[in-house]
Amino acid sequence: MSDTIKTTQLGQQSAIPASPEEAALEWVPNPQPGVDYVTRFICPEFTSLCPVTGQPDFAHLVIDYIADKRLVESKSLKLYLGSFRNHGAFHEDCTVAIARRLVEVLSPKWLRIGGYWYPRGGIPIDVFYQTGEAPAGVWIPEQGVPPYRGRG
Repeated sequence: MSDTIKTTQLGQQSAIPASPEEAALEWVPNPQPGVDYVTRFICPEFTSLCPVTGQPDFAHLVIDYIADKRLVESKSLKLYLGSFRNHGAFHEDCTVAIARRLVEVLSPKWLRIGGYWYPRGGIPIDVFYQTGEAPAGVWIPEQGVPPYRGRG
């Protein structure tokens, strides 16, 4: 793993990539590499397409990770997540693929994602992925997304 900063989108206009495969997920060095802390990204308006019908699917994503040497550069994460807008995949595939791509790029000490998908066919689907146990002694708050209650 190279420790050279790799950012090409920061500080300039960047279009949303056509697909997740084309998206450049970039990173910056962790300024606190000897300290275990949680970074959380919340994407309450995530959108992808149903691979069968082509209809839009919507989710509230919560991504938590404990960095090692790299932090995800937030603009590149925003563009990467936006690249799913025209991408057809099932909820489980989107959620797990995002986590695995982040792990591939960042090599974090720990990562989890909660994909809280809005109902499709009347059934909400929640998808959870985690790389393993978090390091001991790190405060990891609950994700705080209540179960879907409809008009409640």
